[in-house]
Amino acid sequence: MNACRGFSLLELLAALAVMCILLLIALPSYTDRIVREQVVEALPLANLAKPAVEAAWRNGEPLPADNAAAGLPAGDKIVNAVVTSVTLQDGAVHIVFGHRAHPSLRGRTLTLRPAGVEDARVVPVVWLCGRAAPPPPMAAHGTDRTDVPAGLLPLRCR
Repeated sequence: MNACRGFSLLELLAALAVMCILLLIALPSYTDRIVREQVVEALPLANLAKPAVEAAWRNGEPLPADNAAAGLPAGDKIVNAVVTSVTLQDGAVHIVFGHRAHPSLRGRTLTLRPAGVEDARVVPVVWLCGRAAPPPPMAAHGTDRTDVPAGLLPLRCR
């Protein structure tokens, strides 16, 4: 009778090759997930600017031109672990990634723009994340400076 001698070298190498292939498939999707989570982590900082923009819209006033007009500190003072600045420009909120952000995000910008119905200011402002288009009959305000690749943005920002 032949005794069981365990794995041969060829079987061991085949198992190792399969594990490497699975790792190569799983790693990019995990990295994209981490990046999307960092983008989501940055979004609450925009909430600081939203009330001033929404109030100006409701009252028929021009949207705040910058952080000072909205009563906010300088952009480089609004930070967290992955964000280096949050600036307001003509109603649009620009979030710049840095600090401990993933290298694919570092130095990139995500913009949140207000959209509203021009002749019905009682309709609440809708915030457009990234390259999202406004729903009809709303019009977006401010410039979209988003340069984060679409695949790295959460679904609501694409």
